[in-house]
Amino acid sequence: MDRHPLHKPLFDSATTLLILVLGISAVMVPVLNLWVPATSVFHLETYTVSLLGKYLSYAILALSVDLVWGYLGILSLGHGAFFALGGYAMGMYLMRQIGDRSVYGNPELPDFMVFLNWSELPWFWYGFDMFWFACLMAIAVPGLLAFVFGWLAFRSRVSGVYLSIMTQAMTFALMLAFFRNEMGFGGNNGLTDFKDLLGFSLQSDATRVGLFVATVIALGICYLICRAIVTSRLGALTIAIRDAESRARFVGYAVEKSKLWLFVLSAAIAGIAGALYVPQVGIINPGEFAPLNSIEIVVWVALGGRATLYGAIVGALLVNYAKSWFTVEFPEVWLFALGALFVLATLYLPKGVSGLLNKKEANA
Repeated sequence: MDRHPLHKPLFDSATTLLILVLGISAVMVPVLNLWVPATSVFHLETYTVSLLGKYLSYAILALSVDLVWGYLGILSLGHGAFFALGGYAMGMYLMRQIGDRSVYGNPELPDFMVFLNWSELPWFWYGFDMFWFACLMAIAVPGLLAFVFGWLAFRSRVSGVYLSIMTQAMTFALMLAFFRNEMGFGGNNGLTDFKDLLGFSLQSDATRVGLFVATVIALGICYLICRAIVTSRLGALTIAIRDAESRARFVGYAVEKSKLWLFVLSAAIAGIAGALYVPQVGIINPGEFAPLNSIEIVVWVALGGRATLYGAIVGALLVNYAKSWFTVEFPEVWLFALGALFVLATLYLPKGVSGLLNKKEANA
């Protein structure tokens, strides 16, 4: 029986290459860090391992944005909020693990609560002394926020630039709220001074490598989930909604439900990225909610290539490597460089780096 014309294989050449690269990275990075002597030119420093882990966390975040922007046409300028909420969930667990090793030595209350004269742990901190609960909240809280926001917005048929502005307003409002000490999340300083994760010291080289490997695995799983969706009949529907929403609704498809489901899934993936990001960088604060961060994510996806999934990953890695280099060599011009990247990508690479690669393959 012939395949449906819109059907695409789960494992195409790009997917196979990506999984292969991730698999090699998961093996080689631990070897180069833990078993190759520090005196060797092939030794990989622990700082570099953590930096790579951070980049891969950003790649998961970019993947979540591409799922809704590339395939649904929803330009979300608020995914930084879902990322930050996932990060706060993991940060709360890490704070609970400090116990009496904190500056004030209180076994129950984090230092910032002792400093602010809080007498007891707030109810919304209960359960975060358990790793599984923190992981669940890192997914459930961003997902719930996306469900409420999406249900209200899609039900009212808000779309286009208006929806983008609403998502940006959402993350800005959350940033202002989390800056307040009364919220109970550390205020301006956020959550930091983490000690260990599941009993393993976060300063240990082995723990850093373990976090990197976990991030690689999470990226691979999230990519395959997204790939399975976009190559299914639901994926064909999302493209139809993106290109002609009113027509898809007219022929009887539940457009709002499809948009809501994918928006929630996208938020959950962003929450996973935030949860993996925090133990590797050692801090989470309200600055992660800044609207500029969400705009930067869009730049990653645009530069890598929309509606490809792997392009979002490539864009996140390229831009963040460039950011690390520019902030060291030319810190005063980084924002201008970021703007130039976006303008040049729009003018000369409308389909991103992935589009350029596909063009070369087609001409070969």
